[in-house]
Amino acid sequence: MSLKNFGKAALIVAVVAACGKNRVQVTDNGLKYQIHEQSDGTRKGKVGDILTLHLTLLNSKDSILRDTHKEGAPFQMLLQVPPFKGSYEEGLTMLGKGDSATFYVSADSLFTRAMQPFPPGVQKGTDIGIAVKILNVQTEDEYKKTQAADAEKQKSVDEKIIADYVAKNGLTGKVQKTASGVNYVVTQPGTGPTPQPGDVVQVHYAGKLLNGKEFDNSRTNPQAGGKPAQFQIGVGMVIPGWEEGVMKMHKGEKATLIIPSTLAYGPRGSQGAIPPNSVLLFDIELMDIQKGKPGGPAMPQVQPQPGR
Repeated sequence: MSLKNFGKAALIVAVVAACGKNRVQVTDNGLKYQIHEQSDGTRKGKVGDILTLHLTLLNSKDSILRDTHKEGAPFQMLLQVPPFKGSYEEGLTMLGKGDSATFYVSADSLFTRAMQPFPPGVQKGTDIGIAVKILNVQTEDEYKKTQAADAEKQKSVDEKIIADYVAKNGLTGKVQKTASGVNYVVTQPGTGPTPQPGDVVQVHYAGKLLNGKEFDNSRTNPQAGGKPAQFQIGVGMVIPGWEEGVMKMHKGEKATLIIPSTLAYGPRGSQGAIPPNSVLLFDIELMDIQKGKPGGPAMPQVQPQPGR
């Protein structure tokens, strides 16, 4: 990749090149990188820290493969021991809050070692450009405290959004509510039992945003093949709002769940489908309840998965 192309990557992370910066360097392990912005006094990331960052992925022709700026939420990751020589995790340990850089990682190493197919636009033998801007560096404890505080603030925001939606759609008096804030409306009563922790359930569902836009449907999603989703209650296979809502349902019942963002996809949302901090609607039909562990296929690999 030419120096001119390296300059394009710097523009993507929107930093101003200072004297002596943006010089292409290589670590002893073979990681190629450019530092765009770096402060000596900031705490640098180390293995075990949680990093919050914006990143832009580029192929060898500087075509953008992913840009978290456009997704509306930064990327968060646990900084791990570099899985191979030349991995960008090595470079992240050079950076602290406010720092930015671009790393160039072998596409062969990145995707082949992860046993993933090469995405469109990426060729074998080329490098992937990873332009990053570090927004925060936290220990696991610091991260958990911040998450808890943010979730508490968002909880009251979600409560008002749901209350407004219920009033606007004439659902007052029809809605039931769990202790943690999942609202649900039974649209077709069921006469069967309710699932308990450890049971395996099969459900058909349609997921929507509050504006009515559908982002997933088990009956029409080609990856699900029209089959119901199957998951075990109480083991974290799905978002908390699903588990709470489904446990209130009887076999054969249909209900609409109104799930606050704090019990759904939270501040990260789901790339390309669910914006950050979205209250969600799920129309669910509880098809079957089985005791014990799953004996058939696991949760279908739909996008987004209602629990991932």
